Amino acid sequence: MTDSSTNMRLKLPIVCFILEIILIILFGVLVEYDHDTDAKLFNGKTPNPHGHGGHATGTSHNSTPQTAHNDYENDFYYRYPSFQDVHVMIFIGFGFLMTFLQRYGFSSVGFNFLIAAFSLQWATLMQGFFHGLHNGKIAIGVESMINADFCTGSVLISFGAVLGKTSPIQLLIMAIFEVTLFAVNEFILLSLLLTRDAGGSMTIHTFGAYFGLMVTRVLYRPNLDKSKHKNSSVYHSDMFAMIGTIYLWMFWPSFNSAITEHGDPQHRTAMNTYYSLAACTMSTYAMSSLTAHDGKLDMVHIQNAALAGGVAAGTAGEMMLTPFGSMIVGFLAGIISVLGFKYLSPILEEKLKIQDTCGVHNLHGMPGILGAIVGAVTAAAVPKDVYGDGLKKVFPDVASGYRDTSSQGGMQALSLAITLGIALLGGLIVGFILKLPILGAPRDNACFEDNVYWEVPGEEHHHHQEELTTVRTEEVEKLNT
Repeated sequence: MTDSSTNMRLKLPIVCFILEIILIILFGVLVEYDHDTDAKLFNGKTPNPHGHGGHATGTSHNSTPQTAHNDYENDFYYRYPSFQDVHVMIFIGFGFLMTFLQRYGFSSVGFNFLIAAFSLQWATLMQGFFHGLHNGKIAIGVESMINADFCTGSVLISFGAVLGKTSPIQLLIMAIFEVTLFAVNEFILLSLLLTRDAGGSMTIHTFGAYFGLMVTRVLYRPNLDKSKHKNSSVYHSDMFAMIGTIYLWMFWPSFNSAITEHGDPQHRTAMNTYYSLAACTMSTYAMSSLTAHDGKLDMVHIQNAALAGGVAAGTAGEMMLTPFGSMIVGFLAGIISVLGFKYLSPILEEKLKIQDTCGVHNLHGMPGILGAIVGAVTAAAVPKDVYGDGLKKVFPDVASGYRDTSSQGGMQALSLAITLGIALLGGLIVGFILKLPILGAPRDNACFEDNVYWEVPGEEHHHHQEELTTVRTEEVEKLNT
């Protein structure tokens, strides 16, 4: 099935080798260990700060310094368990969530693996460049690893929108630009506007979803119906996708709380996410059954919409949202997500020509916007005295008197608008770059098909059967005419 345009024999090795060599050189020139990873600095009992606000102000470590007394004060012991959970989500969670297509499992897990391995390296550099340059060097530790995984998550969300219709080279090119724009957007929100976005409802989910939707709009394929029969699941492919769902669902509290401040904010974020997910799952099952004319559950809804509570609890998770509030947020997220899959996705495809393979708009886009709005409202509405002395951990700028709660809420809302703007404009430009014919996209009749780019076992027999079927169909059509 491989034709000359999709043959990766030279293209993929050249791109992978060049990118990795560039990364190695840049790491050699720019990257160094931070206080917690450098043998001399850590053992010299230099000031050793822990924790910082929001996500991805990253490697700068801008909290109050404290002297290290023993090895257990190393950031590794605070952050590494969360890092492992996030890492599992990126590689198993996202990878297997996308295996629902009947003949695209190798590509779903395999390209996910490739893009993530590249993106986390590039993200370390881009985020370090914007957040943590000290004397021309990027100091990295376990927190930078988590932040790089967060950025990678955003790229994988966009991958979900173009799943089945892109070559590995297109995906790597997309990752180069998206990671860069992600770091710019994150810098504007978290460093310039001092926005709070612990679990990344805006910076990760909304950005990744709308960037991907715009890319897939530009890459619109009018003849995609030639591959329509392959753009569907079979029994075992949906079972594999549920593996991804369950991993994501279990570890989402870690994802949202991974780099919040130590102590009560981290504890609160994990708890709020936990209850939001549980409530979301209940409303997902209810809506899935309600929207089916025969009352049967739809596996697509369960695989995706049940996770929307994690997305929606991302921004306000560290705030005093209360368990009751987080359950309401999750409950609403499940309803919105199922309605999106059932009614909105077909409209987007038909009217706006947005072919969103995984429905990222329903799982990450709309719940991400909901999460951002909840964050803005919670920031503005909850009075300062509810936090007491804990205010300086969640809203350091409100605690210091730099701004009041209502202006913090306003900044949160403004941040959503900026994220949408950068994502849509960035996706538009990158989409046109990805249209270059040299990048080896599959033909319209070869989408959602592993054997375009992979050696698939048992393929010869399958091909022979497909060819026979095609010949018979053509003969029948001739007879009919």
